Amino acid sequence: MTREAPTLFSTVSSAFIADWLVALRSLCAQDHYLSLLDRSGLLTDQSAPQGRVTLDQIVCLYRLAAVETADEMMGLWSRPIRPRALQHLLTSVREATSLTSALYRFSTFWNLLLDDYQFELSEAANGMALRLVPQGDIAAQRFGQMLILKLAHGLLSWLARHEVPVKGVDFAFDRPVFEEDYALIFPAPIVFGAPATTIHFDAKVLGPVQVRSSADLDRFLENAPRDWIFTRSQHHTQSLRVRAYLSEAGWEDAHLTGAARALHMTPRTLIRRLEADGTSFQAIKDALRRDIAIRRLQVGETSIEAIAQDVGFASAASFHKAFQRWTGTTPSSYRRRQAADS
Repeated sequence: MTREAPTLFSTVSSAFIADWLVALRSLCAQDHYLSLLDRSGLLTDQSAPQGRVTLDQIVCLYRLAAVETADEMMGLWSRPIRPRALQHLLTSVREATSLTSALYRFSTFWNLLLDDYQFELSEAANGMALRLVPQGDIAAQRFGQMLILKLAHGLLSWLARHEVPVKGVDFAFDRPVFEEDYALIFPAPIVFGAPATTIHFDAKVLGPVQVRSSADLDRFLENAPRDWIFTRSQHHTQSLRVRAYLSEAGWEDAHLTGAARALHMTPRTLIRRLEADGTSFQAIKDALRRDIAIRRLQVGETSIEAIAQDVGFASAASFHKAFQRWTGTTPSSYRRRQAADS
C-alpha cells in the first residue's frame, strides 16, 4: 500500500457540499454553473446519496468559483465578499502578536463585512470561544458556517506553523446524515443542535505567533484551501488514528489486532473507543479502501483489477460488489461518468 498522507485520499459525501452548490448556483447562469462543475471534475448530477467528493475537487471548485463569481465566499453569505478580501484578512492577522490577538483581528475583520452574522470572541472555561451570532431569523448555511470556522482554524495554524489543537466545535444546526464528514475537517469533538456555531480553543495553545513573510502569505492564498480545509491531525479521535495506521500498513497487517497493537491498547479497548466515535474498525477500513479506489479511478488508467488488488481485494468481482455497496455504482461506471464530465 502507498504511504501517502491519509488526507490525500479523504473524501466527503456529496451531501456535504450541497449547501455550497445551491449558493453557487444562485450566482451563476446555468451554463456557467455546469462549466464550474465540469472543470472541477465533479459530476454534474450531485444528487446521488452515495456520491463522494475529493479534496482535489473541492479545492478546484473553490479556486475557480471564488474568482469567476467575484465573491470569495461564493454566495455563502448575504453580502458578496469582494476579491482580495482574504488577502487583506491575512495581512491583518499576520501583524498579530499572539494567536488570541489573531482571533480578535479575524472577528473584527468579518464583522465589517458580514450583515447576516457577527462574530463574538469571549473567554470561557480556561480558553477562548469564537461564536457566530445570527443577526435575525436566518436559516443556517451549513457549508458556509463550517468554512468560516475552518478558515479561523487554518489561519491560527498558519501563524503557529503547526495544526493548532481545537477543544471543540459546536454547530447551530441539526445533526446531518453526513456527520462523519466533519471529522475530516476539525480535529475536535463536534456538537450539533447547539445554541450558536462556535469554535473553542484551550488557552494554553493560544501562544505567540511565528513571523510570516509576504511570500508565506502569497503561498497561503495560492494553495487555499488545500492546506487547511481537511485536518492533518490523527489524534483527536480513535477513528482517524486507525485510518492513519491503515494508510501506512500493508493490507496483510490491516486487521484489528495489528491496529490495536500499534495504538498500544487491547482489541477490546479499541472496539469500545471506536464505538464511542460512532464507528467500527471494518467501517474505517472500508472507507479508506473506497477513498483510495475513487482516487485511482479518477487519476490515471490503472486497470480495475489492479485497483482491486491495490485496496486489498482477492478478486475484481469482490471489489465490484464492495464498490457498488459503497457508492451506488460499479467501478467501471464511475470511471466512465468521470471521463464524461471531465
